[in-house]
Amino acid sequence: MGEGSFMKDMVNKMKTKFDKYWGHCNLLISMAAVLDPRNKMKLIEWCFPEIYSEVDAIENIVTVRETLRLLYREYVDAHKNNVAEKDVSGDAQKESSSVSSIVSAKGKGKVRTAFANYIKNVDSVEQVKSELEVYFEEGVVLCEEDDEFDALSWWKMNNLKFRIFSKMACDVLSIPITSVASESAFSAGGRVIDSYRANLGVDTVQMLLCAKDWLRARYQVKRKENENSGLKEIHLN
Repeated sequence: MGEGSFMKDMVNKMKTKFDKYWGHCNLLISMAAVLDPRNKMKLIEWCFPEIYSEVDAIENIVTVRETLRLLYREYVDAHKNNVAEKDVSGDAQKESSSVSSIVSAKGKGKVRTAFANYIKNVDSVEQVKSELEVYFEEGVVLCEEDDEFDALSWWKMNNLKFRIFSKMACDVLSIPITSVASESAFSAGGRVIDSYRANLGVDTVQMLLCAKDWLRARYQVKRKENENSGLKEIHLN
């Protein structure tokens, strides 16, 4: 009876921790999983019904897909604005260079310039089928279990095919993910900004944290076991 009670308490604690991070759909981790070409939306559609109820699973799948669409839309708009700014800044230079190119090439430069402008205008207009839709419609990348696969390298190799979407994928996949609890990650500030140093500026706090890490690495200061709490703390005089 005692062993069963112990196991029950441990399972309840595990479920509480699991629900804390997965009780609501974790969009960042879900989108990162979708942007892995081995998974795409197939992984979300397969695992969400196992994690959530039927209604919540459908709602969360729609949320992940729509969030990806909205984020991709922002990257498309940013791309168009970037192209427009380059056009404005480069108009004067192109006009001055086009005259000399036409004269030197005896008319061939004019045709080439016109064709380049045509390609530029076509490129700046989004296609009927977006890169996101093309990515979803294509099958997943199949790999052997023992094969090493780097999603960022895959996007780098396919950046010509997904010129806008690949930038978005690389930005999302490059976000560092940690399993450290948020309370532990932000508790370092309390050890620097105490009641006696509450007026420290942001730059000063950053310098103190950096100096602490540097000194710990230089003098090989190790973590010391706290006998009272059983937690590992860093002691640096």
